[in-house]
Amino acid sequence: MNLEIITPESKIFQGEADAVRLPGKEGLFQVLNGHAPMISTLQAGEVKIDIPTSSKTIDGLHGTIETDKSNDKVLRMKVKGGVVEVQKDRVIILAD
Repeated sequence: MNLEIITPESKIFQGEADAVRLPGKEGLFQVLNGHAPMISTLQAGEVKIDIPTSSKTIDGLHGTIETDKSNDKVLRMKVKGGVVEVQKDRVIILAD
């Protein structure tokens, strides 16, 4: 699925993801390919992104997104809150 992460300052990520784990207001949830359309608010926490194993290592990441120390196919990002929209294998995160 295509993932975009946008902050008030800029778009900090756009690329393919196998899974995205998000800190929703009602608890953690995960989005996979084929997920039903939805909009949800986010609370402070960590967004975890699993990138496809076929993807090359991501270079030039914005400072707020880091690779997992034990797995370079996992990205992590802390958020203070925000909103996520899921539509037809496309995820857009508007994050603080």
